[in-house]
Amino acid sequence: MIILKDILVVTGGSDGLGKAIVQYSLKKGLYVCNLDWEKTSFVNDAYKEFVGDISDEVFVQKAISEIAELGNIKYLINNAGEPSFKLPSLYEKKDIDKCLKGLYGMILCTSAVLKKKEEDLKIVNIMSSAALRGNKEEAVYCATKWGERGYTESLKVAYKGTSVKVIGVYPGGINTNFYKNSRDYVSEDKQNSFMSSTDVAAVICDNIFNTLNLNVADIIIERN
Repeated sequence: MIILKDILVVTGGSDGLGKAIVQYSLKKGLYVCNLDWEKTSFVNDAYKEFVGDISDEVFVQKAISEIAELGNIKYLINNAGEPSFKLPSLYEKKDIDKCLKGLYGMILCTSAVLKKKEEDLKIVNIMSSAALRGNKEEAVYCATKWGERGYTESLKVAYKGTSVKVIGVYPGGINTNFYKNSRDYVSEDKQNSFMSSTDVAAVICDNIFNTLNLNVADIIIERN
């Protein structure tokens, strides 16, 4: 069995910001494991993907167990999530369920990793600026992100003073396929004015991969 030194686990790494994080991390020499429902065409000896639903507890536990057998899980980046942009009166249960998948996955993946190790670990929860404010057409999305923020802050308290470090990331709009099903809310022209996923990934990774005697607790990334 090949024992790998440092492994980065990322959710939602098949597209958008997650894909940019995978590519940046591979360039930095990390072994990357991606949990996502969508298969990719990546070909790299330092990359392994697990295709499934991150809100499925059985899938998550099996994937994390397999990853832990490869070596040392050094970083967990909870990135996966889906939006739903509507006026409050138009939300249906299916919209709520879609938004909540990211929160379920964040909790399930974090719990599974912490069962394997509770030392020398960085947990990075990528949320949204929607976790810092409200918006009339993002009510359920904001509610989910505020829930993720509460979970993130609670993790910080639970592991304060240990070698488990927790980082909350709050980016604004990023130019990805995230908005492809919400053209009545975010037009293509508006999306094209958003931040580059490559730039945002670099900012996030450079902060979490630092080897200095410090820890970045929160990263807020906004457009100029």
